[in-house]
Amino acid sequence: MSTWNANPQNTRGRIIGLLRRSPQTVEELATALGVTDNAVRAQLASLERDGMVRQHGLRRGSGKPSFSYALRSDFEPLLSKAYIPMLVRLLRGMGDRFPTERVADLLNEVGQDWAGELPRVSGDLKAKVVAASNLLNDLGGVTEIEQEDRCLVIRGYSCPLALAVRENRGVCVAVQALLSRYIGENVVEHCNSEGERVHCRFEVSPP
Repeated sequence: MSTWNANPQNTRGRIIGLLRRSPQTVEELATALGVTDNAVRAQLASLERDGMVRQHGLRRGSGKPSFSYALRSDFEPLLSKAYIPMLVRLLRGMGDRFPTERVADLLNEVGQDWAGELPRVSGDLKAKVVAASNLLNDLGGVTEIEQEDRCLVIRGYSCPLALAVRENRGVCVAVQALLSRYIGENVVEHCNSEGERVHCRFEVSPP
């Protein structure tokens, strides 16, 4: 995964802050930051490589046309702190209003639908489990694969949905459904929580 720093006190963070307001050219960013055009270009090149910024279009004025730059739409949500609190409160509201079985069924459907938007995985069982582990890592988890008898286990040491899981254990069912449809194999979750820590465990056995 890419790493980034949106600290407003450094050039990289200040560029991100300006681009959140509106697309900017190199010259506009350099003027706003009080740095050279080359310094801005170096930061923009790094941000482009990390998938955070894209060229937005040409600006035509009295001089030579200049490219403007904007934040990628799929990066903007990473700067928001609203998603997890909103999800937790949504799960709490669902738990207060609907039977446990109905909430579990809905979360299972969410996981299935999510997987349906992803490319299907091919290969042998080990390759598929590696793909599932990589998916969880890409989502912010920290996982490893272990062999237990004939079963392959994806063990998670840091859950990307820990706050949501503590609110409703059905979230693990949604992830189980996601992985099962994603790799086309039977996945069984045996996740557990100890205090504030959530430990993921997904078992995949040969047919």
